Amino acid sequence: MSQNIEEAVRTRYGTVAVANLSLEQEGVRAVAEAFGYTAEELQSIPAEANMGLSCGNPTATANLREGETVVDLGSGGGLDVFLAAAKVGPTGRAIGIDMTPEMVELARRNAAKANDGAGYSNVEFHFATIDKLPLEDNSVDCVISNCVINLAPDKPAVFREIARVLKPGGRLAVADMVATAPLPDEIKSDWAAYTGCIAGALQITDLQRMLEASGFENIKIAPKASR
Repeated sequence: MSQNIEEAVRTRYGTVAVANLSLEQEGVRAVAEAFGYTAEELQSIPAEANMGLSCGNPTATANLREGETVVDLGSGGGLDVFLAAAKVGPTGRAIGIDMTPEMVELARRNAAKANDGAGYSNVEFHFATIDKLPLEDNSVDCVISNCVINLAPDKPAVFREIARVLKPGGRLAVADMVATAPLPDEIKSDWAAYTGCIAGALQITDLQRMLEASGFENIKIAPKASR
């Protein structure tokens, strides 16, 4: 089942990566702005970095600082990685992780052509699943993710990996959907609902429990409208 989920997600988002979606399209820009990105932020990144896949803006709540290392889980075309790179500056690092080859290729192309072709000196993208991060223990100041953890079949493993790579006192900022009631079986077994981040949504109590079991403290789970 786990392998089937990964293949379904990889196929869906591989298709999206080659669909030529970009901020130059009105609908894509409208989705980004609706989920908390400012016009200035969107103008600062390559147009193809955003494909209207967000459900929030984790860089707005991550409190990123100069010189930090930040990792984006499920980085797609690089939207949040590029925004994070601007916040951590040239002495910091912004790392994207994605399990879809087409997305990693797209993100690397976006990075290379940014800044009038000069690219980013503090950005890198890796092909990997988010439950097996290619990063050293205690090496990251902040982990962010945008509507991706719901897609992972083994969420406890994802949170354990996040805890492993974070430095002591590190932090996690995630924008994702949660379930306020148990999902019907027909939704849970619907592949389209899973790849759309719905069927894999955790209930708030389960999310809290998984985070605590992985060692996280000072946990805050809040609706987008509350911030």
